[in-house]
Amino acid sequence: MINIEWKQPELILLDQTKLPTDIHYIRCTDWRQVAEAIKMLRVRGAPAIGVAAGYGLILAATEATQSNHPFSEQLSQFYEFAEELKETRPTAINLAWAVDRVLTLVKASISDNAITNGEALINLITKEAEEIHREDIALNHAMAKAGATLFEGQSNIRMLTHCNAGALATGGLGTALGVIRELHANGQLERVYADETRPLLQGARLTALELHEDGIPVTLQTDNMAAYAMQQGLIDAIIVGADRITTKGDVANKIGTYGLAVLAKHHNIPFYVAAPYSTFDFTLQDGKDIPIEMRMAEEVWNFHGIQTAPSDIGILNPAFDVTPHELVTAIITEQGVLKPDYEASIAELQSKVQK
Repeated sequence: MINIEWKQPELILLDQTKLPTDIHYIRCTDWRQVAEAIKMLRVRGAPAIGVAAGYGLILAATEATQSNHPFSEQLSQFYEFAEELKETRPTAINLAWAVDRVLTLVKASISDNAITNGEALINLITKEAEEIHREDIALNHAMAKAGATLFEGQSNIRMLTHCNAGALATGGLGTALGVIRELHANGQLERVYADETRPLLQGARLTALELHEDGIPVTLQTDNMAAYAMQQGLIDAIIVGADRITTKGDVANKIGTYGLAVLAKHHNIPFYVAAPYSTFDFTLQDGKDIPIEMRMAEEVWNFHGIQTAPSDIGILNPAFDVTPHELVTAIITEQGVLKPDYEASIAELQSKVQK
């Protein structure tokens, strides 16, 4: 299933809220549709929303430059649209990274007089958005190869994963699931245990679907069964994706990840995180400073139109939690595997990707 496709003048997105039973595509001709799709998790996963945002900026620039106003005013309108798009989800850094990457390029080109009209602006953004997408595909493959090095000489590996960090969450084959796919291709993987991931069941609806379609043995479990699986010796390693990683190596990921890391520490199970350089927030040191998105109460007391709890009670619904760096065994990137001391290894990564 293709989850993101740019076909001028439309961005076509797979509506992931309807999976696994209904394959439905959204045809976005307005950047607000892209923003709504990101906000409502129709497109989700940190790398994927970065890719989608890049294409959304083409639509924003197209709208802004349709007026008869001077180009300077059109640019101001475009910048306003871009900021609104950027604010749709606060935790996943890839969204802001993609928007800022495009805006930085636009402003530099304006300063150099390289673009002076709407057509040139749209062409510039289109090329950069397509490059972000191509780059994500390449990063996924590089991460898969790097992650597989952690398991050299091992066989019959039983892996646990949480939420969805696969092809549906990226522009390519996935971050955590990319590593899993590589191990499967190498004949090293016995089985994947997938947490269903309450409250929106991304593990059940998306991860289990991806793995099953690829012929990778998968066992679905509810989130509160993970401790049992570890206690029974069913899990050899845990691998998850990430939505933001600080310079200390603290990791924000889907709610429930921190609990898995604590359990892994107790059971002496390695806990791995797979993420591209665009998921690292090089401006933020401590995980406690990562903004955590709080989502709608309806997601907890209601699911697909079925009420599962009283609607007038208090609901706590953080979309993410933060796993402290000391609970992370290694971080898999396209530049290789990072290990403690994370401040040193992440600083080295930064020097490589920000030359």
